[in-house]
Amino acid sequence: MKVRVKFCKEGAMKFIGHLDIMRYFQKAVRRAGIDVAYSEGFSPHMIMSFAAPLGVGITSTGEYFDMEIKTPVASAEAVERLNQVMAEGMKVLSFRKVPDGKAGKAMSLVAAADYQVRFRPGMEPCGDWREKAEAFLAQQEIVVLKKTKKNEKEVDIKPFLYAAEIREEELFLQLAAGSVKNTKPELVLEAFYHFCGKEFDPYALLIHRSEVYADTGEEGERKLVPLEALGEDI
Repeated sequence: MKVRVKFCKEGAMKFIGHLDIMRYFQKAVRRAGIDVAYSEGFSPHMIMSFAAPLGVGITSTGEYFDMEIKTPVASAEAVERLNQVMAEGMKVLSFRKVPDGKAGKAMSLVAAADYQVRFRPGMEPCGDWREKAEAFLAQQEIVVLKKTKKNEKEVDIKPFLYAAEIREEELFLQLAAGSVKNTKPELVLEAFYHFCGKEFDPYALLIHRSEVYADTGEEGERKLVPLEALGEDI
């Protein structure tokens, strides 16, 4: 049986890298007594995969991983058992059965994510940043220099900015995610700082990811659904 686990990562846990988060949950699953399935061969490992790994320094209340279990366990019981072995800053939010096939592959399903961005006191791009943000987001194009392992090129990321909202103390962004259109909030904010005529400092940002989505729409139609909604309680 394949299950999808939703969890949050807050506090000091935001400084733990993706590989260490994987190892952490492998140990937590064993301590919680979840009968997880292992691969075959000379070096068996837990059948577990994470959707859209989060960068270091970013908090989240919408992280996911899928795993195979051999013995079914009720969702409420699994959440309770896992949370009993969680460290401070980590909490399991749901444990849901997902079907095999496309709907059961969280890594390949990821299409978008929600972010809440705040500025550290005194490190705002400008004094009237909300007004500037309105002008920035109203542009027909937002061209950035996107760097890859092999080269760098100018890219218009405006089509990958699905939604934006200026709130009292933060900027809400819904951005394309996944292997092809993946757009990081830092890239958007770097362009915003340059728009304001100020040098970008990644340390100026406090970023929180609140949800990760799959796109269940037909071709040419975007219909975003939280990964959690593609499963059901056991």
